[in-house]
Amino acid sequence: MKSIKLLMAITLLLSISTCFAEIKNAKVETVHIYGNCSICKKTIESAANVKDIVQVEWNKDTKMAFLTYDEKKTNQDEILKRIGLAGYDSDKFLAPDNVYAKLEICCQYERTGKVVAKVEELKAVSLDVEEKVVMPILVTKTQGVQLKEVFDSYFAVKDALVKTDGSLAATKAVLLLNSINAVKMENLTKEEHVEWMKVMKDLIFDAEHISETKDASHQRDHFTSLSKNMYSVMKVSKQETPTYYQFCPMANKGKGANWLSKENIVKNPYYGSKMLGCGKTVETIN
Repeated sequence: MKSIKLLMAITLLLSISTCFAEIKNAKVETVHIYGNCSICKKTIESAANVKDIVQVEWNKDTKMAFLTYDEKKTNQDEILKRIGLAGYDSDKFLAPDNVYAKLEICCQYERTGKVVAKVEELKAVSLDVEEKVVMPILVTKTQGVQLKEVFDSYFAVKDALVKTDGSLAATKAVLLLNSINAVKMENLTKEEHVEWMKVMKDLIFDAEHISETKDASHQRDHFTSLSKNMYSVMKVSKQETPTYYQFCPMANKGKGANWLSKENIVKNPYYGSKMLGCGKTVETIN
């Protein structure tokens, strides 16, 4: 029995060491996350983990999780909020009741009823009277600016694919990836925050793949899902100018594919000069 426990401890230490090797500016913390079984473990870790940024290991017996993360790109609160919105309480954030209710019966752990903080709450800040007047304006600008940078970087990737310039698309995808990683979720509105956590991992996945190749054909494969997830975020985000959601029935091997554009004129990123005008605007997002 002792040898088995020792082996488990060594395995855990090795996995943590691997996390340090992959994650820059790594910070490790342990937190209490409620749950019951291996399904809980999979859901908790899937909700929290972000490649090269966050790695979470949750133990169903102790209910303790090891958080290893790049402290320059995220923090404990952001990680626990994602876990909370997946249905699992921590000592800091509670899962929404409707999300908890949808968990499998075996996953519905005993809830303590102790409210420390809710997912949608923002950290209270003590301000002077003068600061209280200007703070709402500053926060609103922060919300708009950080998502605007994500959208603008996306449009730059789209424009590169319109030109069938794989090298330029890869370069612009690096900027997109940086803008995605720079988003501070605590500054998003509630609607943006919920949607962002649903798609963030997929946005990073597709942006990484586009940045890692100069093959425009392969980049376009990932641009299809990138556009779909970017659309869902833009739908809940207020923008200063209209955005046009466009569709090409020929793209994606005849299945059709969408993309976002700042112009109502169709410039097809899936075919470029071969069929530049193929497609139509199917929705205007204001």
